[in-house]
Amino acid sequence: MLNEPLDRGYHYGVIARALALIETEGDLGLDDLAARLSMSPAHFQRVFSRWVGVSPKRYRQYLTLDLAKRLLAERHTLLDTAAETGLSGAGRLHDLFLRWEAMSPGEYARAGEGLAVRYGWFDSPFGAALAMGTDRGLCGIAFAEDCGRDHAFADLAGRWPRASFAEAPETIAPWVTAAFEQKGEAALHMIGAPFQIKVWEALLKIPSGQVTTYSDIASRIGNPRAVRAVGTAVGRNPVSWLIPCHRALRKSGGLGGYHWGLPVKRAMLAWEAARADAESATAR
Repeated sequence: MLNEPLDRGYHYGVIARALALIETEGDLGLDDLAARLSMSPAHFQRVFSRWVGVSPKRYRQYLTLDLAKRLLAERHTLLDTAAETGLSGAGRLHDLFLRWEAMSPGEYARAGEGLAVRYGWFDSPFGAALAMGTDRGLCGIAFAEDCGRDHAFADLAGRWPRASFAEAPETIAPWVTAAFEQKGEAALHMIGAPFQIKVWEALLKIPSGQVTTYSDIASRIGNPRAVRAVGTAVGRNPVSWLIPCHRALRKSGGLGGYHWGLPVKRAMLAWEAARADAESATAR
């Protein structure tokens, strides 16, 4: 049964609704959760486990309020160590190969003038996702579950006000599929100020299932006192998920902010932690 075909749109929708229910009504049992989704318990458990890697009950344990503190205690990555092990924008994160290039400072200063950006809406494990890309790679991924589609589009498009935008999801679909299925190749076109790109490059060095702190990032980029500026740059990351700003936490153990809503950040961290534990248990 685990090899049954998946309807991408339908199953992504099921998982998105399940994550929202677990986040808001964490005490729901399997039977109640399945009933709310109009599915049999066995079918729901099978679908959920395929996407997340663990059962709904186990996943719920990762969505507790002390998630950030537990992750910092157990999965805190020092970026210097991560860099030494080869975890960079040109390395493999699970089965996904990332290659990226950054816009020059001069191009950034022109606010996207002459840049052709194509966009489309896609299903993701965390609800509706807006993806934007140039001929060089993805330049934006936004999540609309918390803020709505109109706001998500205006937010991303407003970062490059002189660019031209055309709806053409088929042109960027292979990169988006690679990003959310964690296999294949995803190209990134990082469009930002030089300081921002330094911060985003540091984020790319955080392995999936692990976290770091804003202060660690500041130290890594050679500005240990620039914690507040680092936090701002993390929040301005346009390519959510692939440039994993959700893996940056406060040193105190707080989740910090998240541009597309804290429920999405908590769900991403829990999803990655659950999958990392499941893979570790399988390897043993």
